[in-house]
Amino acid sequence: MKFDIFLSICQTEVDSNMPTEKVMWQNFFEQVILADELNFGTAWVAETHLSCQVQKQNPAAVIKHFKGEIGLNTDILQLAHKIFQVTKKINVGSAIKNIMCNGGPLAHAEAIKTFLSLHALNPDERRYINIGFASGRFEFSNRPYSIHPRNLTEQVAWKVIKGKVLYEATEIFMRALRGDHFSSGDIAPKYIKASDFHESEDWEATVKTYVQETGLSADEAAKLEKIEIPSFWNFDKVGVIPFEAPLAYLRLTVGSHDSGIQELANKFFPVDVFNLSITPPEVIEKTHEFMKKIYHPEGGEWKRENMPRTAMIFLFDDKDLTPEENTKKAQAMAKKAWENYWTAMEGTIDQRKVEQAVENTLAGNPEKMAQLINEKYHPQDRLMLWFDFNTHDSEYIKSAMRIFMEKVAPLCSR
Repeated sequence: MKFDIFLSICQTEVDSNMPTEKVMWQNFFEQVILADELNFGTAWVAETHLSCQVQKQNPAAVIKHFKGEIGLNTDILQLAHKIFQVTKKINVGSAIKNIMCNGGPLAHAEAIKTFLSLHALNPDERRYINIGFASGRFEFSNRPYSIHPRNLTEQVAWKVIKGKVLYEATEIFMRALRGDHFSSGDIAPKYIKASDFHESEDWEATVKTYVQETGLSADEAAKLEKIEIPSFWNFDKVGVIPFEAPLAYLRLTVGSHDSGIQELANKFFPVDVFNLSITPPEVIEKTHEFMKKIYHPEGGEWKRENMPRTAMIFLFDDKDLTPEENTKKAQAMAKKAWENYWTAMEGTIDQRKVEQAVENTLAGNPEKMAQLINEKYHPQDRLMLWFDFNTHDSEYIKSAMRIFMEKVAPLCSR
């Protein structure tokens, strides 16, 4: 079993405490340096774009009850240089990089290739950066970069179309990283059809709107089986520099459950897949079986460790408490954290959601924690351990990290 760490740098209010940005960064580097010393494999860092607080001022506020910022890291490449500078062994990963905003897939590919070229200038450097990529969690991060409905048809069908845009972005991103010389005309066209919609009424409404916008005749409308969606990125032939960027220092992981996206990405490079702790076991096993079939041959045989999985950790080993009391303390912390989370995200505490979430966390004393991990995970899984969920107590976080690697990890299936 492989153990990585996930760091959110989430600047939100916890128990009336809202650390400054400087304190958040200081805590982050204390934790990532310790993670390096404790031999965690990769430091996965959340990436966020544009202020959640400012977005709340708009009519369509996404998380209107959330206080603070979901995350402070807006550029994993700049951050990775600093992490590599202050650590010795740990790798760095983005969880996830939004390839649609901030200039789109071409800009991100070019920035990554520049990073790799600079990273490799150190002849002793052997560590890699793992770029986890997708379309981002919140649409408001993409809208300023023209990723939004451009006409009435797209507005009606946007829930489906925004998924298709990730196909376009992924192909552009992969081609640019590979070093292709290509134009937007070389990218596969995008279509929407009836089978893309969960409800037939939504497809019918889309067709009706499309017919009204385009002026199709009744006969043409009756024969309509698919609608082409124009490109969101239009460009003549380009080549992304630096051309000699050493891709050996790069790994890729896609943050999408869409098997089509997974397969598309793996036509270009070996691309791993993120999975969440709340994903049903049958979906996880189905994904593993699918990836065995389509994983890019340069990556070798697909392994379970190619699917890093988030695991929220609430861990106590207080010498003044019994093991049972430590477990109850950890479970209470988990319950409180999830109550705060759902209140912040939705404005109410849904006890059903809280209970389900707590069941999917790992809370207890060291022995209980190891038992839970061995029961829930396969011995060859890779876990991204999340210690800083809904807490700014850096001393607790560092203590839990140390307890885990010194007392829990040795008891886990390895």
